[in-house]
Amino acid sequence: MADLSQVDWTNQLKEDDNALILDVRTEDEVAEGKIPNALHIDIFKGQGFIYEVEALDKTKNFYVYCKAGGRSAQACAIMNQLGFKNTYNLMGGFSQWTGESE
Repeated sequence: MADLSQVDWTNQLKEDDNALILDVRTEDEVAEGKIPNALHIDIFKGQGFIYEVEALDKTKNFYVYCKAGGRSAQACAIMNQLGFKNTYNLMGGFSQWTGESE
């Protein structure tokens, strides 16, 4: 897992042709807006989160975010334990994301 700043996360994502964006927020949070093309799996599903994540392609590079960066860091740690090699946490979370590099 790597913790990346908004600028680094966004720039690396733009250059990555093997990327998958994972939103681990709640349904209510997603309803307020999300990063385009992000896959949504709520980390609060507990074991359900693990089941859904295990079904994903572990060869992808996962760019993970939540509202502030805490849950996404937790999700990255879980994913690494499940055998995912490349997970990138968006520090500061969605509340800091603008989609533009500075």
